[in-house]
Amino acid sequence: MVKRVLSVGQCVPDTSSLMRFLTSHFDVEIDQSDVETDTLEKLKASEYDLVLINRKLDADYSDGIELIQKIRATSEIKPSPLMLVSNYPEYQEQAVEVGAVYGIGKDQYRDPQTAARLKPYLG
Repeated sequence: MVKRVLSVGQCVPDTSSLMRFLTSHFDVEIDQSDVETDTLEKLKASEYDLVLINRKLDADYSDGIELIQKIRATSEIKPSPLMLVSNYPEYQEQAVEVGAVYGIGKDQYRDPQTAARLKPYLG
């Protein structure tokens, strides 16, 4: 069964890398969102198996951790696993503190542990 992923706030090169990584390891359909308002609307309208949120949204440089908090505080959104996309463990820990699961870094796509971390949601 095809799993649905929402990728939030990635720049064009990162989107390309992320899509290549995800589609090479999993049977996924990937939607994209650039800013908070579009993200919240998509999450209200549809369910996703995983939401990958950049630490800083490329379009407006807003904070991904703050977006995770807003998603968790919006009652019209059905719970989906949220992951921060960041190479920095301290930001991953902050994201977990506000309701995300431990995420992945952009420089970790070749690491077998990265696919293993996503398998519970996309496998």
